[in-house]
Amino acid sequence: DVDFRFASYINNYMVLQKEPAGAVIWGYGNSGATVTVTLYQDLETIMEKVTNVKAHSNSWMVVLDPMKPGGPYEVMAQQTFGRTNFTLRVHDVLFGDVWLCSGQSNMQMTVSQIFNATRELSNTAAYQSVRIFSVSLTEAEQELEDLAKADLQWSKPTSENLGHGVFQYMSAVCWLFGRNLYDTLHYPIGLISSSWSGTPIEAWSSGRSLKACGVLARGFTQSDSVTGPSKNSVLWNAMIHPLHNMTLKGMIWYQGESNINFNRDLYNCTFPALIDDWRQTFHHGSQGQTERFFPFGFVQLSSYLSAASDDKFPQIRWHQTADFGYVPNLRMPNTFMAVAMDLCDRTSPYGSIHPRDKQTVAYRLHLGARAVAYGEKLIFQGPLPEKMELLADRGLLNLMYSQQIQVKRQDKIFEILCCGGHQCKWLAAPMGTFSAQTLALDVSSCRGTPTAVRYAWTTWPCEYKQCPLYHPSSALPAPPFIAFMTNPTPGDLHKLAE
Repeated sequence: DVDFRFASYINNYMVLQKEPAGAVIWGYGNSGATVTVTLYQDLETIMEKVTNVKAHSNSWMVVLDPMKPGGPYEVMAQQTFGRTNFTLRVHDVLFGDVWLCSGQSNMQMTVSQIFNATRELSNTAAYQSVRIFSVSLTEAEQELEDLAKADLQWSKPTSENLGHGVFQYMSAVCWLFGRNLYDTLHYPIGLISSSWSGTPIEAWSSGRSLKACGVLARGFTQSDSVTGPSKNSVLWNAMIHPLHNMTLKGMIWYQGESNINFNRDLYNCTFPALIDDWRQTFHHGSQGQTERFFPFGFVQLSSYLSAASDDKFPQIRWHQTADFGYVPNLRMPNTFMAVAMDLCDRTSPYGSIHPRDKQTVAYRLHLGARAVAYGEKLIFQGPLPEKMELLADRGLLNLMYSQQIQVKRQDKIFEILCCGGHQCKWLAAPMGTFSAQTLALDVSSCRGTPTAVRYAWTTWPCEYKQCPLYHPSSALPAPPFIAFMTNPTPGDLHKLAE
């Protein structure tokens, strides 16, 4: 005799995905029994769906008709099995947009750990329609169908559940992102936090996507940047796959630090592969209700104080864009990115790798969501050069930008790869004159041939909100890039290299 129950995350206070998609309601019951799912508002029946419990899995599932945003509603499920009836109810259910938030510690940081925490924690009264849910930290060797457990069942936000401890319960980036969306959309938002600090992307990836990138099955990793579970797929199996029947609007992601010394050179494959695989799995799991190419936003790595002066951080930042330097792009359609390299935090009590300004991160992410997920016409990324010309005789490299630039400071943040006599080395290329959309670099220090240029290619490129280049009105920093001049159209950023 199987318990008749809803899936673990179907609960009071939940948010279900609004129109144009239909929300999925599912659970477990007795094989062959009939299940009737009814949606009520104030005792009035809005709709009724009938299904049977599947024999092999003992599970049942219905797709509700698309609903306008709002509520509250009550969902009732009734199982008829022979002459016995069982009834389940959940109340205070809202329809709106549901976003899943995942990653490592910078996603896991709670509101109590960020700047102005006290003020942020007290600011919940206006956001009672932004509902939060937090998945427990669990691992599994096989894909689970339902969550083993939740740290926080669907709840209205309070200072207690938002500020609960350090790196546990609700993600600050997730909460602040949802709050920004609510301020824009004015209808319910559901936020699911599922992240674990110190974890590499391999733990969050299915076997299929790792195989596609040539990541071999392997055991424990020795790397100081990996403190959480690192075995292939264990977090995908336990913390993401169990949610795949849910109808979602989109996802946001903040991860990468743990891949600095761990399959770093594969990240330009493993990250786009993860996005595609998650999209495919959620689309199928939700009976096609979650969009096949649902919006996927992510945070590009911020900065930290490191003794090593290597370019591992810049490489991960670059690989996070599949080596394009910007998103959306051909390999990463319908994605958006928040640049965070200027949000550094020297004195963070959690170490400089955990900057406390999560408000700006969430604000930049929500701009990307408004553009990519909600179709608003607005600037959501900083300026990138679209072409360049080398005036070798005058020792100048002119960069022409795709949008307006604001030069905040003249800095030695650009470098030129100077080649001559069978060797190449990176030299500083000081910023010279500039106009609304062009910037000249002084490359006269190169006695050989300039073959590439790069911007902000260090672990700590600039001080807090003081990078040299921004978009004037949106205050979005120019993202880091590397461009090779070997191709006839130097500014063709699509053909950029490693």
